[in-house]
Amino acid sequence: MKKKLILDVDTGVDDAQAIMVALAAPDVEVLGITCCHGNTPLENVLKNTLRVLKACNRLDIPVYRGCSKPLLARKQHAGDYHGKDGLGDVPDPEAPDLSLLQNKKAALAIIKIAKENPGEVTLVATAPLTNLAVAVQLDPSISKKLKALYIMGGNIESRGNTTVCGEFNFVADPEAAYVVLDRYTCPTYIASWEFSCRNSLPWSFCDQWLAQNSEKAAFMKKISSLSMKKAQSADYQKEITEGKGFNSCDTYAVAAAIDDTFITESDEVAVTVELEGTYTRGMMVLDYMELLKKKHKAFIMKKVDLEKLKQMFMNSLK
Repeated sequence: MKKKLILDVDTGVDDAQAIMVALAAPDVEVLGITCCHGNTPLENVLKNTLRVLKACNRLDIPVYRGCSKPLLARKQHAGDYHGKDGLGDVPDPEAPDLSLLQNKKAALAIIKIAKENPGEVTLVATAPLTNLAVAVQLDPSISKKLKALYIMGGNIESRGNTTVCGEFNFVADPEAAYVVLDRYTCPTYIASWEFSCRNSLPWSFCDQWLAQNSEKAAFMKKISSLSMKKAQSADYQKEITEGKGFNSCDTYAVAAAIDDTFITESDEVAVTVELEGTYTRGMMVLDYMELLKKKHKAFIMKKVDLEKLKQMFMNSLK
């Protein structure tokens, strides 16, 4: 039986890479893609998601409009990295029309799909967690219906990429991250920022990946040109990613959802999110001392099979 996924995205370049990896996996069925504010404003996220599906010839997959702003926090985007439109500011006069979107809102779509496939759906969140927080508030039993939840977000050593010690997806909506980590009690797997930096791939692999002779590879090369330049700059490598190479952070969560054997080492620990600190708002907190007395623990990814990741990347652009 195929693995059933819902992808919750804020389609910038790394989400595009993650979506393409999921679509290329032979034993995976993507039941729907829900869109959230994040890397770029929601209207761009919707357009970008449809552009990626068009590049993969998969406009049959339903796409849903989600939240355009955080629950309480001030809105922020990552335009300096992904481009103002989220996909490298490459003109696309033939971008699909937003009339292709489903009428149902994202949070309701997550609830409906989970209800129709009890215990079978894995939800993969690579965006701020606003849609997921709204879904669990509308239906507190949602996580009992899900098979698992995979999240790209948060940090494990207070190393930030947006604030002093906050990762973008959690900082973009700290209240939503808090709600999700508190109320989703299905098996939960988290690909944190520092983890993705330490498990990045060599730039030489990235060149080989993009050199494939296909329309998908040409599309990816075009949209990722701006962010690749930024990522290879000396300052970014030193300050942000510890100089390790190509880091498609969202793809780690998708890869883990696709292949159960992808994660080779993880910690199981209760987690929450700091909401009030001057410097630490949005930071993920790991409760190794078990002072929070939380029953539900998350699996924090530490090491993964990078050869499997390379193969998934190569397949995604064939």
